[in-house]
Amino acid sequence: MKRFIYNELLRINIERVESKKMSNTVSTNEWKVPEGCLVNGKWVETAQQFSVLDKFSGATIAQVYAADQDLVATAIRSLRLAVGAGAPAPHERAQVLRRAAFGLEAHRDRIANVMVAEAGFVTSDAHGEIDRAIITLNLSAEETTRLIGGMVPFAASPGAHNRVGFTVRYPVGVVCAITPFNSPLNTVLHKVAPAWGAGNAIVLKPSAYTPLTSALLADILLEAGMPPEFLSVLQGEGDTVGSWLLKEEAIAFYTFTGSTRVGHIIQAAAGLRRTQMELGSIASTVLCADADLESAIPKIANATFRKAGQVCTSVQRLYVERSIVDDVAERLVRAAATLPAGDPRNPAVRVGPLITEEAAISTESRLAQARQLGAKVLCGGERQRSVIQPTVLINVPDESNAWCQEAFAPLVALRPFDTFEEALESANATPYGLSAGVFSRDINRCMKAARTLRFGTVQINETSSARSDIMPFGGVKDSGFGKEGPWHAMREMTEERLIVINP
Repeated sequence: MKRFIYNELLRINIERVESKKMSNTVSTNEWKVPEGCLVNGKWVETAQQFSVLDKFSGATIAQVYAADQDLVATAIRSLRLAVGAGAPAPHERAQVLRRAAFGLEAHRDRIANVMVAEAGFVTSDAHGEIDRAIITLNLSAEETTRLIGGMVPFAASPGAHNRVGFTVRYPVGVVCAITPFNSPLNTVLHKVAPAWGAGNAIVLKPSAYTPLTSALLADILLEAGMPPEFLSVLQGEGDTVGSWLLKEEAIAFYTFTGSTRVGHIIQAAAGLRRTQMELGSIASTVLCADADLESAIPKIANATFRKAGQVCTSVQRLYVERSIVDDVAERLVRAAATLPAGDPRNPAVRVGPLITEEAAISTESRLAQARQLGAKVLCGGERQRSVIQPTVLINVPDESNAWCQEAFAPLVALRPFDTFEEALESANATPYGLSAGVFSRDINRCMKAARTLRFGTVQINETSSARSDIMPFGGVKDSGFGKEGPWHAMREMTEERLIVINP
């Protein structure tokens, strides 16, 4: 019965969405995508435009209007007024998020096509992103209706036992979400959905590489009933639109996913205002001799090469116990051979292009340097325009950029270890601490890793790149602070107020 109701709701929503033309859109070949900036429910055209490229062919697929400083100020004033008037009730906000989840399903193929073009995702990665985004919306809807504080045990304080105390959570105000190219839908929703669920107004600045997915998402949110005065989308570059947003004192909270360098800039500008940062990473996974290699190797290959390695938690350093290093290297090379790279529209392709040809050239240079320093390329490394073939390296020295800098490319560097402690120490010896993985059947080793590895997440018998959208996700050290995950993000984006009643 529940399944029938779900299917009927989905059918009705698809018919309703498809029967209504998306607002203020222009045609870009196969889809209609808003190409302006969203302020007060209207897509605004400005004097400046920038090109959006197909990441495989390099062809221009859209010209998007970039916000100017006056439009940024106008958007923030509007959002501030919306916050002052107050958001709809929690159950209404939850309904918007649930309807938006239906909207994503209704527009699934359209959104997937956009991500394949502007992000370079292979089709399976694009649909996986949509699947996860639907989960994130529904989780956020659930948390919206149970965002509560807690009781204060005044009985523990002498003379205060008759008091009643409890906390209540209120929205912080205007939330600014600055989002990356490598997850243009789900990471955006990990910021926008909890912010709205908590009752905030949101200004979204997507990556200039992938603005179209966010534009489609915004139209879906408006179609789902989100009040237009609570959402703005400002397109453009970080050094212009991003910088102007940092000057807007009415913004109460910044949530950012991107480089550590930009994170420092945002944090310096935010001052005493609150922030949540997911920043750089050099993700490590430790593979012990007692691990189940039949299970571990496919996971490692997927975590290394998925989205062309452009994931903050992609396995870059793979520590392998010396007795199995030859076997692991052979297995990984075989696994890489089953993941052809190329045109993401080709169903046989599993690894798409990097975000720019410049990024691919930089990766090519990184691999050349590793070879010069003595590393051996076991497979891959060839470049064709923006595509890099899945690459497995071994004997990579510490000073090589492929080892000591975040690669953000489809490559993994194997390093043998003799003692478990040696592997843990090396994994910890970076400025970053986002996520790590350990494969072992030895419970003592697993517990030691959990205690020793200074990362925001330590995965046992999983890679560094495994993530469920309900879990708290964030880093330590130069990988940032604060947590994503709807329950956790809503608490980041609310103020806790203590109410004390003294009879």
